[in-house]
Amino acid sequence: MKKTPGRRLSFRFLVGFVLLAAAVSAASCIIGFVKYRSTIQRLYNENSYAIAGIALDKVDGDLLSGLLERDANGRLIRERRKEDGTWAVTDAPYEKGDRYRVASAGGEAYRRMAEELDLIRQSSNAQYILLYIPVRDEQTSHMVYFFDAQNDYFPQNQLGMTDPMNPKYFDEVRRIYDTGERSNSYFISHSAYGYTASAMLPVRDGAGKVVAILDVYVPMLLIDETLMEYVFSVILATVALVFLFVFLYLGYLRRKVLLPIQTITEHTERFVRDESGFSAEALDIHTGDEIELLARALGKMEIDLGTYIRELTAVTAEKERIGAELGVATHIQASMLPCIFPAFPERPEFDIYATMTPAKEVGGDFYDFFLVDDDHLAMVMADVSGKGVPAALFMVIAKTLIKNIAQTGLGPGAALEKANNQLCENNEAEMFVTAWLGVLELSTGRLVAANAGHEYPAVQKAGGDYALLRDKHGFVLAGMEGSRYQEYTLALHPGDRLYLYTDGVAEATDARSELYGTGRMLAALNRNKDASCETLLRRMQQDIDRFVGDAPQFDDITMLSLMLRGTEEQGK
Repeated sequence: MKKTPGRRLSFRFLVGFVLLAAAVSAASCIIGFVKYRSTIQRLYNENSYAIAGIALDKVDGDLLSGLLERDANGRLIRERRKEDGTWAVTDAPYEKGDRYRVASAGGEAYRRMAEELDLIRQSSNAQYILLYIPVRDEQTSHMVYFFDAQNDYFPQNQLGMTDPMNPKYFDEVRRIYDTGERSNSYFISHSAYGYTASAMLPVRDGAGKVVAILDVYVPMLLIDETLMEYVFSVILATVALVFLFVFLYLGYLRRKVLLPIQTITEHTERFVRDESGFSAEALDIHTGDEIELLARALGKMEIDLGTYIRELTAVTAEKERIGAELGVATHIQASMLPCIFPAFPERPEFDIYATMTPAKEVGGDFYDFFLVDDDHLAMVMADVSGKGVPAALFMVIAKTLIKNIAQTGLGPGAALEKANNQLCENNEAEMFVTAWLGVLELSTGRLVAANAGHEYPAVQKAGGDYALLRDKHGFVLAGMEGSRYQEYTLALHPGDRLYLYTDGVAEATDARSELYGTGRMLAALNRNKDASCETLLRRMQQDIDRFVGDAPQFDDITMLSLMLRGTEEQGK
């Protein structure tokens, strides 16, 4: 069975609290161990100084100062055993086994001092009581014994005998010997001689000169056992208390945090699967904290999300319906415009081609061309204000009116005047149309045209370049009833071309908001001035697309191209 996130969270809480309990227990034991050991060591050390103080009262400094023999320079005389068993004075570096020459055995006074020190050692359970001088030569450090109390651990050292000294303690011992000041440090050692606390005091003669060091070692026999008992008791108590707290708190967390979160998680997953079964149980969570607020927020979110999904489904269905209808409208609009090419295959005296690329599903631009009679070709290029469905509906009306009126034989100016008056009727939407209407007499090349606020046409004379024909503009259609439109005449000859377009060409905009403009349009026309009408419009669209790049298309792009071949080419 797949584990839920709630169970994984419970396991993580358990592991985390167990690790925390272990860390707290370990820290408590370590801190307690260190503090407890430090306290015991301090007590043992203070005890050793108390014993040393008692022993110091029994030591005669003047007696010690005369026990070892010195040379003329006041230096102690050291001897080394030779191969024949005799002793000889040496200045060589110290070696273990060397001894210092005894000047006097001390007599009865030394014996009484030794007995008293032995008695103090035995009665105080001290491990060692020593009297010695710390000596350092060029390479080693060692001690010279005045006295070594009888003990149960090692053979007793006699007067003048030596032992190597631990360099770790020598500097402090020598400082005591040189200055006569008591040490502020504790001396704790754990070595072959045992686990001991020691006290070192300077021994002075009658003149106040330090002549020896009194060293008392007290064995810390119970420290290891006591520390282990302490550690085990602390560990057991700490672990028991900490883990008891952890498991009690985990139970609380499970009841107040983990189970509510698990409930929320399970019902959230159920809602994700089938959009049901969440809010009722989630809102029944009463923890009195942020989890309860979370459950209520999720419950409300589930209700709102369900409502949103239902509304979105309805809107999506409606959008798909509208999209389908717009697709049909797009097809209908495209079919209303002349879209079969070549349009007049039986009329070789001219070539004509047109395209319309809407910015939306349907557009407001339209073009039209039709034969009024066998010798007259009417051409229309128009642009309805606005975009989308309203513009497309107005476009249908305007196209139909202009075509029907032009087919009656009226001239372009009169046809636009009549169409304008009819479009002004009941124009509550206040839409308008810019339009260019021209009628070409095919037999003579005479073009009569009128412009209702539309773009200037571009004309190319045979062998020349395209140029704008800056004709006189009338007012837009449907803008004001009774508007008049002035006609003008243009003579076209075989090889001449006419290019009509809407403002979507010149006002095509790139990502930097720069316009394509009539300058680029004329340059593109002149690069392709020898191309057929269809090829010309296709290349013009490609040039516009390259200029615009990834920028969105904001307006419909409509173009028409006409080339007059003339009667001389009809037989070819």
